[in-house]
Amino acid sequence: MAIQWYPGHMTAARKKAAEAMASTDVVIEVVDARLPEASSNPMVRELRLQRQRPCLKVLNKADLADPDVTQSWLAWYRRQDGMRAVALSCRKPAEVARLPGLCRALAPHRSDNTKPLRMMIMGIPNVGKSTLMNVLLRRKLAKVGDEPAVTRAQQTASIDIANWLTDTPGLLWPKIEHPSDGLMLAASNAVGRNAMIDEEVAQFLAGLLLAHYPLTLARRYALAAGSLPSLDGVAVIEAIARRRGLLLRGGLGDREKASRVLLQDYRDGLLGRISLETPATRGAMLLDEESAVVAD
Repeated sequence: MAIQWYPGHMTAARKKAAEAMASTDVVIEVVDARLPEASSNPMVRELRLQRQRPCLKVLNKADLADPDVTQSWLAWYRRQDGMRAVALSCRKPAEVARLPGLCRALAPHRSDNTKPLRMMIMGIPNVGKSTLMNVLLRRKLAKVGDEPAVTRAQQTASIDIANWLTDTPGLLWPKIEHPSDGLMLAASNAVGRNAMIDEEVAQFLAGLLLAHYPLTLARRYALAAGSLPSLDGVAVIEAIARRRGLLLRGGLGDREKASRVLLQDYRDGLLGRISLETPATRGAMLLDEESAVVAD
């Protein structure tokens, strides 16, 4: 299935973000450390490059991501002009507290403190932007929740006299170009429930886990390690249903409920530290899709 989700309020939010960009010194783009490029909104890049604004890429939820893969992504981002990258967890205030200093290094014209450093937080829904703002402000100003599109309005506040922060609503983009990006976003709870079918997303996720974290699947759901090479995503969902006693009348596995179990376990970090893409797998995916287009 092709995942597409662009509620009406996002059009207005994009317009307001473009207006605020004119008075912004540094863009803090928050992405999901488990899928950094799939969760990078191309509209954020477009808006900040139009205004020639530097970017601090924050790989949030790093405590849920594969640490080796995260290091590969940090090295990848740091090779790009006008950008710095840092991995952190908003659950650790000491890590978040470093951000204004990192932003100031990207805006040396604000180093004399005669005018405040103006930072704007941007990113997709449910990636932790509002939590990041609350931690920086040391108070609960922005509403947060474990679902996409909780923040609907832009708001600005001061961290201190030298640092100002603007939080923006989560933005997706009108057409998600790569199908696997949409599935990764859905698996990570960044799109609305009405835009996805749990079973299809869970089958995609199970396929990724089989390819890159098979022993994690075996441990979590008591699957025989020797049987994994013969399984596909559908078979994994069916196996989870039977292991958890999620059965329909007649003894068939309830794949819908089993799919929700797998998705929630992944979202809650109960599978361990999992990354859904690496710089290498990202490059391979793009090449495969380009080849498929040429073949058509």
